[in-house]
Amino acid sequence: MPFALKGMTVGLFGGSFNPPHAGHALVAEIALRRLKLDQLWWIVTPGNPLKDVTQLAPLAERLSMCEALVHDPRIKVTAFEAAYAISYTADTLAMIKARNPGVHFVWIMGADNLADFHRWQRWQTIALTFPIAVIDRPGSTLAFLSSRMAKTFDHARIDETDAPKLARTKAPAWTFIHGPRSLLSSTAIRNGTAK
Repeated sequence: MPFALKGMTVGLFGGSFNPPHAGHALVAEIALRRLKLDQLWWIVTPGNPLKDVTQLAPLAERLSMCEALVHDPRIKVTAFEAAYAISYTADTLAMIKARNPGVHFVWIMGADNLADFHRWQRWQTIALTFPIAVIDRPGSTLAFLSSRMAKTFDHARIDETDAPKLARTKAPAWTFIHGPRSLLSSTAIRNGTAK
């Protein structure tokens, strides 16, 4: 697990990154800038319980590809979940919170993940643990409004102009951040259909 000093604001950007691509790097860049983060932990997961693991490239390979994409020293690429045999984001976030008192975290996710967020293990616990920044993705700008998460936590949504305050806001709190969008997707790259 990367190291963060008390008082820092840290973004948590997790995923399979199978493979990582410029769209992921763009989400990380937008999050750093718009949320005014001190660090961003790019968490490469061993596997996703909602995805077919037979299609997953080896963890070391995905980790290496993520590191090759990163050029900002504030981004810390890590795969620490593998050392603890963690499968669910809720467990990862609970461990991060317990081990980093005084650090202000925000969970970062692409808007394309919002449609299935309610299928994640203990998704409401995640929303109650850390504030969430949802970064715009192609085809997801309007769909996010109809997601179960957006409806359930509508009362906790803050305006994106207040995004720099999000990491220090008590959960539940979330915002939707508009910005440049990449059409790249890991699925399209794996299937050979990426443009």
